[in-house]
Amino acid sequence: MKFVLATVLAFTLFFYPKELNAKSKKENKLLIFSLTKSYRHKSIKDGIVAIRALAANNGFEVDTTESVNSFTLENLSRYKALIFLNPTGSNVFTEEQKQALKSYINKGGGLVGIHAATDFCFEWEWYGNMIGAFFTDHPKVQQAKLVVVKPKDRLMKDIPQSWLHTDEWYNFKSFNPEVKVLMRVDESSYQGGKMGEFHPIVWYHKFEGGRIFYTGLGHTPEAYTDPLFLKQLLAGIKWAMRK
Repeated sequence: MKFVLATVLAFTLFFYPKELNAKSKKENKLLIFSLTKSYRHKSIKDGIVAIRALAANNGFEVDTTESVNSFTLENLSRYKALIFLNPTGSNVFTEEQKQALKSYINKGGGLVGIHAATDFCFEWEWYGNMIGAFFTDHPKVQQAKLVVVKPKDRLMKDIPQSWLHTDEWYNFKSFNPEVKVLMRVDESSYQGGKMGEFHPIVWYHKFEGGRIFYTGLGHTPEAYTDPLFLKQLLAGIKWAMRK
């Protein structure tokens, strides 16, 4: 009897906590992907620093990669959410790697796209539907007014109804009408907008089992020290992670 109790105790102390730790690690782990095959944003390094700081303050772990070889079923399963931080280029994934990303999303994975995440994988219709739109062009970096479209959405908590921000304002094509737009950029407040009165700039949606959040902000290094942008980005990351 004593031997049985000792065995049960040993299992509880040494094996069960390890299982909990492994699960907890996955629940709190992010992968930042920032591969660039065309234009490379100077702000990528600033974005990584900022996201690492957000993660440290909220109990998350962060890995980074610029390798498409990270896109395997086994590797992606280690992460609660992926962050596509200003990736650029087309035809970067093999069919097997594309399938790995699709499977990750289908199994409930989260993905946060920042700025140039819509300037990526133009040849892949699924990706465009998933991220929500594709980039077409942009005017020069300038200040514009952002307007909250869904002020009662929890992702907009503590975000003012309108605020001024300096960034590179993307025009989009192939917009997925199923996404929920959180913020728009007021085209009357800057020069170069081509989408009219309603110009989405931040959105999210549930897509084929996964959770996708996208922000068109994040071109400049200064964006990653803007408290409102970081607050909104953190809300998007937590939502994608199901936190």
